[in-house]
Amino acid sequence: MAKDSDYGAFMEKFVLQPSPSDHELPLSGLTFAVKDLYDVDGYVTGFGNPDWARTHPAATSTAPAVLSLLRAGATCIGKTVMDEMAYSIQGENIHYGTPRNPCAPDRIPGGSSSGSAVAVAAKLVDFALGSDTGGSVRAPASYCGILGFRPSHDLVSTTGVIPMAQSFDSMGWFARDPVILNRVGRVLMQLPDVDPVNPSQIIIAEDCFQLSAIPSDRLTEPLFKSVNKLFGGDLVKHAILGDYVKEKVPSFKQFMTEETADQENNITSLAALSSARQLLQRYEFKKNHGEWVSTVKPDLGPGLSETIWEAVRTTDENVDVCHSVRTELRAALNALLGDCGVLAIPTVLEAPPKLQCDPISLDALFVKTFSLLSIAGLSGFCQVSIPLGLYDNLPVAISLLAKHGSDGFLLNLVESLYKNIQEEVGIAEQKGY
Repeated sequence: MAKDSDYGAFMEKFVLQPSPSDHELPLSGLTFAVKDLYDVDGYVTGFGNPDWARTHPAATSTAPAVLSLLRAGATCIGKTVMDEMAYSIQGENIHYGTPRNPCAPDRIPGGSSSGSAVAVAAKLVDFALGSDTGGSVRAPASYCGILGFRPSHDLVSTTGVIPMAQSFDSMGWFARDPVILNRVGRVLMQLPDVDPVNPSQIIIAEDCFQLSAIPSDRLTEPLFKSVNKLFGGDLVKHAILGDYVKEKVPSFKQFMTEETADQENNITSLAALSSARQLLQRYEFKKNHGEWVSTVKPDLGPGLSETIWEAVRTTDENVDVCHSVRTELRAALNALLGDCGVLAIPTVLEAPPKLQCDPISLDALFVKTFSLLSIAGLSGFCQVSIPLGLYDNLPVAISLLAKHGSDGFLLNLVESLYKNIQEEVGIAEQKGY
């Protein structure tokens, strides 16, 4: 069990020293932690579940993503708590305890990379590795009031990392400082240092912000004012994303059910995208872990047990259509954004829910939240969650997305915008907004 002094963030602590070097390295002097699905030589990769840890041997090598950070001068200080089998965005773990959200101790930290997010938010490390399949970096970043980056799909090595669903798995990371966020990304993706490129347009997805429980002006104004100051306000455009998807992604109609059509205050086409993502994720999870779950019958937390067994019973019906949705969505968003365009959406729809919240209302909230989180998941685009301070004393955030492979551009943009955004947030908070 992790110690309370560490906010319950750590599974186990150890020190992996950086590779010796004669010159200054990009991550020299920085500390980091890794989610407990990255292999570290000599340690069992626990995947958030004691039965998994019990039935798997210690790793015999360290994941390349971790090695690249060590070679860049950073020191790893341990492994962090995660949701079981990476199958939740709540951040609660019945076996190892729930990491305590430093921004809001009575609220969930968000998962499944909960321990990594909390370790960064509590200033226990400078940055941390998580993973993001359905939203497992972006949601906890928002809930814990820190930066979280989901890279373009397949740009960071997944070798030595337990897969959840390969069509979506992305090796993301957290930081409090945009300079560190950028440096870590350049190491992980082997990106050259280049001068920032100005965005060609920033598109505000109006309908997505209208879904949010936070007033849309409170989320968009700091971004708009910062963009106006740095690049000019004529860059900002507005779009109804749901209508655009409805027109440009015809395959989504296969996932239009009475359930998605009837969801109150949701965007029908985005809800259908989320259903496609959920089906493909379940199917790939089953292919990866169904046999182990069926054989071992692991002890799983309440709620999660039903979710995982439902995945194990999934068939391949409509899986081919999921791939069509992915292809069409990526093409549609490429056309919408063009080169160096950015899409702005809320990261999640509310401030972090309370711990041990009513499961039915929480499920309803997360169904709508996944309609936003599925945009980057299905398109493979990179996405960054940027904290916007506190609203009603709880952390809130906005997200920026850019096309697949534009990670260096997006990281530079966040670094350019961040200080101005935080100044505007401070003004909003002083006004009690």
